[in-house]
Amino acid sequence: MADDLVRGRDPGPLAGVPVGIKDLLSTKGIRTTSGSWVYRDHIPDEDNIVVERVLVAGAICLGKTNTSEFGYSATGLNPLFPATRNPWDTASSPGGSSAESAAAVAAGLGPAALGSDGRCSVRAPAALCGLVGVKPSMGRVPVYPGCRDERLPGVSGWESVEHIGPLTRTVADAALLLSVLAGPDPRDRHSIPCGDVDWIAAAGDGGARPDSMAGLRVGFSADFGYLPVDPVVRAVVERTVREVVAGQLGCRVEPVRPGWSDPAAAFYALVMAESDLSGMRAMADTHADRMSPHLVTWLRGPWTAQDLTDANIARKALVNAMARLMRDHDVLITPTTAVPAFPVGLHGPGTIDGTPVSDSTWIGLNYPANLTGQPAVSIPAGWTGTGLPVGLQIIGRHLADETVLRLAAAIEAVAPWAHRRPPISTAAAEPAIRG
Repeated sequence: MADDLVRGRDPGPLAGVPVGIKDLLSTKGIRTTSGSWVYRDHIPDEDNIVVERVLVAGAICLGKTNTSEFGYSATGLNPLFPATRNPWDTASSPGGSSAESAAAVAAGLGPAALGSDGRCSVRAPAALCGLVGVKPSMGRVPVYPGCRDERLPGVSGWESVEHIGPLTRTVADAALLLSVLAGPDPRDRHSIPCGDVDWIAAAGDGGARPDSMAGLRVGFSADFGYLPVDPVVRAVVERTVREVVAGQLGCRVEPVRPGWSDPAAAFYALVMAESDLSGMRAMADTHADRMSPHLVTWLRGPWTAQDLTDANIARKALVNAMARLMRDHDVLITPTTAVPAFPVGLHGPGTIDGTPVSDSTWIGLNYPANLTGQPAVSIPAGWTGTGLPVGLQIIGRHLADETVLRLAAAIEAVAPWAHRRPPISTAAAEPAIRG
């Protein structure tokens, strides 16, 4: 980059921008642990495609950011490193599994970081940390070697649900990153051409004009009809939808009740079907005492062929129901997560609105867009009375990434959030970027 500047050549659209790299994304010659003791000394022999692309665009790799073990939890807890903390409240979790990618950007250690999202892992930490987190359409951003390297049990799963996307403070910054990340690559059989999307324009002045959204058809669901949602989260998101999306932007908002049942069980079976179950079970047989207990329990479950085929049928039913819903709506808006940040060290809040829940219920609003591959973004909807961020999720039609970014940018234009900074105590917080 320095040589390009000296010689008057274009140093790239990300010249000099420090970018955090999630520790699930391989970095050639730089340790990539995937949050696992088993891979504590793993040095990849190639960069992930997205790492290649940001470096060619002039970015500086600020460091690797902490994640849950192999991404199998929606927090940053793993057996190898200290728990990641939320800059808005260091006693709270930042979500995950792109935990330190979100915490680093929220704390101001850098303007952007890369995360991966197999069920929530860009959007959930964006919501809990007051950031923009984009899960682009399936195939927009290629994934390799993660999900596809058969040599690495634990790293090689989640192929049909995994997406890579940016975590930033603003929609425009996320769009800039996507303009670098998107585009096909033969190493990812799901990757697709992206010439139909002008990422920069979608978040620019034209896309962000409040009047540009007038008449957009918005379906709104606070809970999909089956999930408990914290009343404060519900109130913050409903107010933003009412006052900003409908009131200031002039969108046509209609309450909807999506026609599918909770896909959580099907989702986990699909992940098992796409994982190297033999390799991971062998790993657990040897190293169970050094692996995340919930992951070992999951691997040792009595999975059957019928569990896996039933999950495929459930996914098809969800995709069809979503397609029917989106015929009449340009976007679907929900809260991103069912709760704001909960205490660090936990995998979930335990209860939501007085209801005992599993550790994954709080991210239940995220699963559908991973199973369908539709674009989705989380942006700040507001803050709780105690100062914790609340996220709003925008899900677009199949391949309608541009619409999602345009609406997110328009909301930001009339209800900006980037000026808000967490009252972090650097003495209490864990370091967010690991070199």
